[in-house]
Amino acid sequence: MSERPRALVTGASRGVGAAVARALAPTHDLLLGGRDGTVLDALCEELPGSRPWAVELTEVTEADVEGIDRLDLLVHSAGVVRLGHLADTPAEVWRRTLEVNVVAVAELTRLLLPALRAARGHVVLINSGAGLRANPNWGSYAASKFALRAFADVLREEEHANGLRVTTVYPGRVDTDMQREVRAQEGGPYEPGRYLDAGSVARAVLTAVTATPDAHVTEITVRPAAGPTR
Repeated sequence: MSERPRALVTGASRGVGAAVARALAPTHDLLLGGRDGTVLDALCEELPGSRPWAVELTEVTEADVEGIDRLDLLVHSAGVVRLGHLADTPAEVWRRTLEVNVVAVAELTRLLLPALRAARGHVVLINSGAGLRANPNWGSYAASKFALRAFADVLREEEHANGLRVTTVYPGRVDTDMQREVRAQEGGPYEPGRYLDAGSVARAVLTAVTATPDAHVTEITVRPAAGPTR
């Protein structure tokens, strides 16, 4: 059996999640979470020591984590975004956004806490600049990311005695398929040269994960060098 540390990455089929998986692959055995099994299978072929974990996060159960008795790292990268004025945002958008971006994160973490405690592991949450500042049209998404920030803060305090580290990463706009969807909703041009590379966010994750034992990196904010974008 491999003695390498074990990590589970959600949202690994694309964007930041896939970049994080590639960054961790040289040092970790990986479970790659996502909905598209075909894409996950292809990524697992690319990354030795990885295997797919095709689970619907909003319906995760104890059966889905059966056999995971030790987990060194859990990276939450899955998420959804739907923009719009508050006056035009119906309850189903709020429910879906909070369900995926917060409730699913909380439940998966809860189910995996025994495995994380056994390894004195690390939980990394990919948040957003929207988790620090809420702008017009971003109401439901920003609310979910503010809630995710609160979840991380509480988890860090509650599990400190069990040896867990908890890190929140706040990226600015990232050159991903999700960002293309956002720009389409905003009705603006897609300008990849003005956005972060997903690999840059993955390197921020590595900074936290590879910190020396005396250091607990609690928050990292990463912004595009090109400056603010809207």
